[in-house]
Amino acid sequence: MKGVVLAGGLGTRMYPLTKITNKHLLPVYDKPMIYYPLQTLINAGIKDILIVTGGNYAGDFLRLLGNGHEFGLKHINYTYQEGEGGIAAALSLAEFFADKDKTCVILGDNVIEKNIRKAVETFDRQKAGAKIMIKEVPDPQRFGVPVLEGDKIVKIEEKPKAPKSPYAVTGIYLYDNTVFDIVKALRPSDRGELEITDVNNAYIERGQLTWEVLDGWWTDAGTFESLLRANQLVAESGANKMD
Repeated sequence: MKGVVLAGGLGTRMYPLTKITNKHLLPVYDKPMIYYPLQTLINAGIKDILIVTGGNYAGDFLRLLGNGHEFGLKHINYTYQEGEGGIAAALSLAEFFADKDKTCVILGDNVIEKNIRKAVETFDRQKAGAKIMIKEVPDPQRFGVPVLEGDKIVKIEEKPKAPKSPYAVTGIYLYDNTVFDIVKALRPSDRGELEITDVNNAYIERGQLTWEVLDGWWTDAGTFESLLRANQLVAESGANKMD
């Protein structure tokens, strides 16, 4: 299975911190933010990894990560996203890299406490479709929210004002190789972006979406408040230990 870290975008919500660097290079406790999603993939047994980056500081990722030797990797792949077209648009840049293999995608500002190895291994045995990781949060309206009927997700609503469940779809997605066909068929949302929620809903319509509740704590670090929370959680739990 291939791994993709999506670390593009301009990080405008984090200005002025992002005036001179990419959001995903900001510190979370004692390491750059990008270290955490990268290590999440490696801890799940994924060693063939692509970093999708963009903006004015893309070269800083190469200077920081190099070929990944610090992480026990032989090589890291890089590609560049021009502008901001949404998560699904960034994912589309990984089609050549995926080369018809299954892909584990993680957003570059996601920090987790534990391991997704079990979910990756389960999805590896799944014949087709997608798997998402969900987590109960106090503010689901900030995220894609799964609508549950029994043990089945029937729809995902993007940033709903009145969430129908207390869960958020985390920024960890597992896809088969048809995901790129789905992305090509998407139309931009009202925000002018290709939404990852629309990708996941397409799999739901096919009856091919499975899900698991993520073990341990999870947070994004894409706002000042969540960046502070990520720092506190890592400092308190020892999740900064890269092993």
